[in-house]
Formats: sequence, structure tokens, C-alpha cells
Amino acid sequence: MMVRPLALAVLLSSLAAAQDKKPVEEPIDQPIERTTVNFVVAPVTVLDKSGAIVNGLQPAQFKLFDNGKEQNITVDVAFQPISLVIAIEAADRVDSILSQIQKIGSLIEPLVIGEQGEAAVLAFDHRIREMQGFTNDATKLKDAIAKIHAGSTSSRMIDAVDRAVFMLRDRPRSRRRIVLLVSETRDKASEGKLKDALIAAQLANVTVYTVNISQLVTRLTEHPQPGRPDPLPPSAYNLPGGAPQTPLNTEHAKGTGNVGRVEFVPLLQEIYKDGKGLFVDSPVEVFTKGTGGSEFAFMKQRGLENAIQRISDEIHSQYMISYNPNNKSEGGFHEISVEVDRRDLKVTTRPGYWLATLK
Repeated sequence: MMVRPLALAVLLSSLAAAQDKKPVEEPIDQPIERTTVNFVVAPVTVLDKSGAIVNGLQPAQFKLFDNGKEQNITVDVAFQPISLVIAIEAADRVDSILSQIQKIGSLIEPLVIGEQGEAAVLAFDHRIREMQGFTNDATKLKDAIAKIHAGSTSSRMIDAVDRAVFMLRDRPRSRRRIVLLVSETRDKASEGKLKDALIAAQLANVTVYTVNISQLVTRLTEHPQPGRPDPLPPSAYNLPGGAPQTPLNTEHAKGTGNVGRVEFVPLLQEIYKDGKGLFVDSPVEVFTKGTGGSEFAFMKQRGLENAIQRISDEIHSQYMISYNPNNKSEGGFHEISVEVDRRDLKVTTRPGYWLATLK
């Protein structure tokens, strides 16, 4: 039985007057109206001890907890058709690598979309351009990606993800909603906030996957830039349990570096609160971990192809758990955890979502 969505929170910005149809190359930067619902979807990946994907589990083998409370869940083990938005950076810094990125057009249809799926294409620098609306025509997608050309020095990556989520939120709920972001890890000149874009993605049940090109582009086209200096020495960070002040432990204390899911939840909570002085070096990490996606990087064409293949493998092997939270009165961050009845398996999913309190 279909769950009837109930509005939980509304983040509104006035819409521009009725939007006229524009050429695909024109900017589409009008404000976005947001409506949130309480139907939560958690894509779940299950791995064995060797890191191989585990298929064939049955719905009864799963349990999901929302803020520690077990939920009445529906587990879909059949593959769901995909609605995908491919967002590609077109800043001048990526000019030398665009020719490689444009080759992914031929990979999307067989690996990610499938016969029943659909995709759209965005390009972004200081503008956000819809190069192709939703279609299952692989030729149109390939042509749209081929038409992307490098533009200005700006890279409105956060705004581009926000636009992609806006495009996906009205796609049928029976579809997987996915953003594939091919971009540098840094944002430059976005008007929207990372917090707002992340909340919108979570409440629309959108999963973000990224293929990062920053390292390669830096090596090919830019002079190395010094990193942002840390004004405090490592000894200034208080570590639990008398842990030694090693660089790795300091990264965990600051919420940076390759930290795991448990350490990432406090960072999410601070992002939601707009914590003063909070500096997020990699918005792509926030988008991927915050929505249950994955982050990849590549140096050569083969690496790019492998990244797309790995994303496809993960998407096609996930178990989709959906539920109507039985604790909607609890405002703030809701942490999600999933268990299976086999201790030898590793289960990963989105860490949680933000829920505003109804007044």
C-alpha cells in the first residue's frame, strides 16, 4: 500500500513568474520552491569480509532503526528504474579534461540507465545550463555531453546539485533518484548553502555519486596552491582517552580526512546548524556521505570508465528500504542504522536525514 506523503517542513523561496521555455544553453537560475515529505528511502549496500557485494538477501533479514527506534520497513530486492541527472563542471580549469569527460556519454545508457531508465544533463560554471532534459535516448545524452564547453572561472557546484535535486524530486517515487556529479571537489561562487542543498537531497531521497577531477586538473593546468593554514597546532585539539597527537588522530578530531560514518554524523549536525566558523573543505564528501552515495576519483580515461562501472555495480546491487518514520515528532537530525541477521556482513547506508519540527 502506498504511503501517503505528509508535509514535514517547507523551505520556500518565491518562484519567478511562469517560466518560459529557453534554449538549452541558457542559464536556469530562478529560485526553487521546496516541499518535503516523510517517506524515507535508505539505499543499502551489503559487503562480505573480502569487500565483495552480497546479493540474494531476503527482506526478513533486515532491520532498520531511526534514532534507535525500530521501524516498520519495506525492502525492495528488485531493481528499480533510475532517474539520473548528470551534472558536469564546465569551468575553464577543466578545459583540458573535458574531452575525456565527454566520452562517458556512451557509458551511461548500458551501465546506469537501462531500458526503463532516464537521464538529464546539466553543465555548470557561473551558469547552470540544462543541456538535455530527461530522456532514455542514449544518442541525445551523448550529444548533449559532447556540446559542453569550458566557460568562466566560477564553479557553482552546490547550486548545480541543488538544481539536479529540484529536477529529480517530481520523478515517480518508484524510481531511484540519482545525481552523478563530475566535478572538482571545491565550490566557487555558489549562491545557495551546502546545508540547504543537502537537506533538499535527503528529503527528496536523492543519492549523490561523484567522480572527482580536481587532482588531475590541478596537475595538468594549474600551479599548486598552498592549502589553507590551520591557525592551531595539533596539540591544541583535545583528543579523547589520552590519544596521542598524531596527524591522523588530529584529522578525526577536526572532522577532516578519511573519517568513517560514525565520525561524520557530528559534522552533519554542525552543517545543519550552520555552525559558526565551520569550514567544509570538500562539499562532495558531504553530499556523498550525507545521501548514502560514493566518491570516486580518476587520473586517466580508464580510471573514469572504471569509476562509472563501479557506480553502476553499486546502484544495481543495493537493497532499497523505505519506511514512514514512527518518530516524526522528534525534530533535528535522525540517524539511520541498518542491520542484517548475519554478523559476517558489513552494511552501509545513508547516515540519516534532517527533520524539522511541526509547530
